[in-house]
Amino acid sequence: MCGIAGLFLKNRALEPELGSHLANMLAVLTDRGPDSAGFAIYGQGNPGHIKFTLRGPANFDFAKLAAELHVTCTVDDDHAVFVIPESCEAEIRAAIAARPELAIIATGSRIELYKGVGLPADVSKRFSLSGKSGSHAIGHTRMATESAVTTQGAHPFSTGPDQCLVHNGSLSNHNDVRRTLMRQHIRFETQNDTEVAAGFLSWKLREGARLNEALTAALDTLDGFYTFVVGTESGFGVLRDPVACKPAVMAETEDYVAFGSEYRALVDLPGISKANLFEPEPAKVYFWERAA
Repeated sequence: MCGIAGLFLKNRALEPELGSHLANMLAVLTDRGPDSAGFAIYGQGNPGHIKFTLRGPANFDFAKLAAELHVTCTVDDDHAVFVIPESCEAEIRAAIAARPELAIIATGSRIELYKGVGLPADVSKRFSLSGKSGSHAIGHTRMATESAVTTQGAHPFSTGPDQCLVHNGSLSNHNDVRRTLMRQHIRFETQNDTEVAAGFLSWKLREGARLNEALTAALDTLDGFYTFVVGTESGFGVLRDPVACKPAVMAETEDYVAFGSEYRALVDLPGISKANLFEPEPAKVYFWERAA
């Protein structure tokens, strides 16, 4: 099952509404994946700085740690976003790694990533999704069919700077691909096949490919049935496998591009009655990008 929602804004005036729209889209898809949920928001960047999204135990004092490291932070429940000078990244990464109770779940100039166990509406409320703004975002509601119900196993997965992926489907060769990617120094935190797909795209992007080129390469490497929705610092992409048995629908207007596992996730978006509605074709890369 599982459900995916994604929204890429062309109209900057809509950016304050991004989180609110995504929260509604995810809530509609609850019955496709009621055990956990998560989302990534691409918000404002700060030149010369990088964001770390951290996850920790309940009631962890992120503010105290931020003060010790001389960085700023924003706390949402058991997650926090640290804004770090690029010149201090290695030093601060090492300091965080020395605390085994903490996990860095995303890094980049713009990405913020949040996920947890529970219904999508509850996860969205925990992390104040409705109040978050940005240019694009992707989210996922999970039905755990291949692994335990845990926050760590929830989507999205981020394995490279400003890059994340959500997935509906199953990969048949993910263990072989995982071993190949580990030799390329791609690190994995779970056994989830979705993290392997994210790692493959991270590797291709690191090697200089653009997002659409990395997705095209995935068609030749990743075997199975899947729908991917991915994000980078400036882009938003969609790919279905050559059989395309997983449901997917898209809407495009002058103001936005939206993705949903079902049309009902899109019905409350502004101007949806005049949108160009279409089903993404099998084995075709869809990619949108805008300047910062």
